[in-house]
Amino acid sequence: MKRYVVYTRVSTKEQGKSGLGLEAQERDIEIFLENYSEEPWEVIGRFQDVLSGKSDDRPELMAALEMVRQTGAELLVSKLDRLSRKVSFVSALMEDPKVRFRVAQMPQADEFQLHVYAALAEQERKFISKRTKAALAAAKERGVKLGGLRDETMRRNEVLKEKADREAERLVKVIRPMREGRATLTTIAETLQDMGIPTSRGGRWTAKQVSRALERMEAKK
Repeated sequence: MKRYVVYTRVSTKEQGKSGLGLEAQERDIEIFLENYSEEPWEVIGRFQDVLSGKSDDRPELMAALEMVRQTGAELLVSKLDRLSRKVSFVSALMEDPKVRFRVAQMPQADEFQLHVYAALAEQERKFISKRTKAALAAAKERGVKLGGLRDETMRRNEVLKEKADREAERLVKVIRPMREGRATLTTIAETLQDMGIPTSRGGRWTAKQVSRALERMEAKK
């Protein structure tokens, strides 16, 4: 029997309390197990950290890796950046003879492809960080009050969040029973569309939008 140790991670305590992002990770892992894993399979452990991926000091990840080393199971994560945002850390795991890991969103990827992906992702993150700092510095030179911009953005985001929460409450009686009945996200989206229920922006429902609505429902429990 194929054995897995599942590891999930969110970046902040707020995300950990609300469940934001965790459902998406669990969904990816479920899709991998049902469609790409060897049969039969068994999940022998689940671990979760609420810490930044920049930090290598993650107690639950260390516990998950220890179980992997002791049992010969494979570590399973939804995305490579859930494991680490550092290519050096990913490379070190690849060199560990007692550790094997799989990425749900890249089910066919080999070690070489994962290494290249990690290196490119790290390079992109560094570039984005530098670009953001340069943009803030340029705005400051023009006399823009950065704090004011942040406050305005936060107010706008809060309004959008309240609107999304109201939509989630309105849809809970439709979506939750279907999900509990194991309806797929695509099926739920098609049902909402057939019922003439618009999204918050008046557009068509997609599986991704249904997933976001479910996450908001979970966050408000």
